[in-house]
Amino acid sequence: MSTWVLLRGLTRESRHWGDFPALLQAQLGAAPVIALDLPGNGRLHLQTSPASVPEMAAACRAALRERGLAPPYHLLAMSLGAMVALAWAGEHPGELQGCVLVNTSLRTFSPWYQRLRPRNYRAVLGMALSRDPEANERTVLEITTRHPAVDTATLLAQWVSWRRENPVSRANALRQLWAAARFSAPRAAPQVPLLVLVGAADGLVSPRCSQRLAQAWCAELRTHPTAGHDLPLDDGVWVAQQVGDWLAAQPQAPRKCFL
Repeated sequence: MSTWVLLRGLTRESRHWGDFPALLQAQLGAAPVIALDLPGNGRLHLQTSPASVPEMAAACRAALRERGLAPPYHLLAMSLGAMVALAWAGEHPGELQGCVLVNTSLRTFSPWYQRLRPRNYRAVLGMALSRDPEANERTVLEITTRHPAVDTATLLAQWVSWRRENPVSRANALRQLWAAARFSAPRAAPQVPLLVLVGAADGLVSPRCSQRLAQAWCAELRTHPTAGHDLPLDDGVWVAQQVGDWLAAQPQAPRKCFL
């Protein structure tokens, strides 16, 4: 039985998964579910964020070893976290039984203006430079969600509290953004089963990025018609159900791609 490892995106921490780990656990049964913080985020906010995605993957592998959690693993990761998952899958495929990639993008397959929609440049840079926790979290909520399945006032208050408790430094935010911008996966698919999930209403990253990735690697693609970038927050029940259905139907080996 493999451990399921959850990885979040740019400047976010494990608590931002909200109720989703419990929803996923209900689908998986006894399989352990844990959420890791990337260096520089959450409980690791005092650490320096690696300047490259493969270094982030190495840090996650080391964190699991320190906890005594041996492979194999399943990874469920979104945005920058999904890039980390792909770096991991490319370098150490034998450690993974599968990856679920949520609303991510790769320089290998998508142009810069789809990987981060131009209308968000000012907001993203402003968040990296700002010292106002409430303004930052309100901006995140506006650009990453479409219909969060929770009370947004309570959610915003939680996020502000977490940011004040575990502030991500300006330098770490910029290092994570730089790492994401530079990461380029190989054109050949990793030798790990893949499921790609995308929110059709993602206002931060174009859904075409996930579509192109799935097409290039012959990976299974499932699309939520109304959710935004933070798909587990907008509809965590749907995400957990897709994972459960995929596990039930997907052979535990990479799909053959004949493009």
